[in-house]
Amino acid sequence: MSTNVRVGLIFPGQGSQSVGMGVDVATHAPASRDLFERAKRVLGYDLLELQRSGPEEKLRETQYSQPAIFATNVALYAAVGDVLRPVVSAGHSFGEFCSLTVASAIDFEAALRVVDERGKAMQMAAERAPGGMSAVLGLDPDKIRQVVEATRAETGARVALANFNSPTQIVISGDIRGVQHAGDRMLEAGAKRVVPLNVSGAWHSDLMDLAVERFSAAVEAAPFVAPSFDVISNVDAQPYRDVATIKTNLVQSITHEVRWHETAQRLLSYDLDVIVEFGASAVLGPLMKRMDGAPDVLTVADFSGVQKLVNKLKDVVTA
Repeated sequence: MSTNVRVGLIFPGQGSQSVGMGVDVATHAPASRDLFERAKRVLGYDLLELQRSGPEEKLRETQYSQPAIFATNVALYAAVGDVLRPVVSAGHSFGEFCSLTVASAIDFEAALRVVDERGKAMQMAAERAPGGMSAVLGLDPDKIRQVVEATRAETGARVALANFNSPTQIVISGDIRGVQHAGDRMLEAGAKRVVPLNVSGAWHSDLMDLAVERFSAAVEAAPFVAPSFDVISNVDAQPYRDVATIKTNLVQSITHEVRWHETAQRLLSYDLDVIVEFGASAVLGPLMKRMDGAPDVLTVADFSGVQKLVNKLKDVVTA
């Protein structure tokens, strides 16, 4: 592919899972099918069969959804082949592992082992400290922060800003009482909607402190190297330059706010011709499309999407 075509990659994280994801691309693309075979050996169970048959309740559990989303995202990317030459990538929350993997900062098996430990650690934390998350739509970010702080002061509940996805879509996280109380106050303050999310815990809040020790040990033992192209961190919206920062930020990311909007702005600074989202659901692509200065944004969710992307890239090269 011509080096004049500047491609950025984005990978969704938790909540993008669905029964049936990955099955189509594994059926039609040998490279993708191979990844799921390798995943079976790493995990000790048939991940693709879980994705094919469900049930949805099991796939929703973070110990299963994180490996499933990771493997599917990378399998979709692998199906495209050598026609793709990215210059930068970012993943939402643990979707960052997909970016690091395709940028050769860690191999697939090693990354999957860390993702598996992340999911298990967070599942354990969620069972010991139950919580939830809600998306707040159409309310000023400063007002959301004020309501969150007031909720903590008034109720003693644990609630925090979890994902800054865009100025009009911000996710709060914490114990159920705190999330519900803050959500009610957001509506009173003028939020258009407050939508509970399909997750099994209070991700990116201090309720995940219980997961840090186990996850930190897995990250520290993992064989990371510097990425072959820029990967933007959700923690500070900066490209990784060394392994120490990769490990530090990955551990921080399970309790810290996901600064996705700043990460997306950093992506746009790379003067990209196209941004491709690889994931079973169009999660990040619609957010990118609404940003000023965004190039073409495509979502590849199945083998048909893979074929469309390959044809588009070949057309650009021959144009």
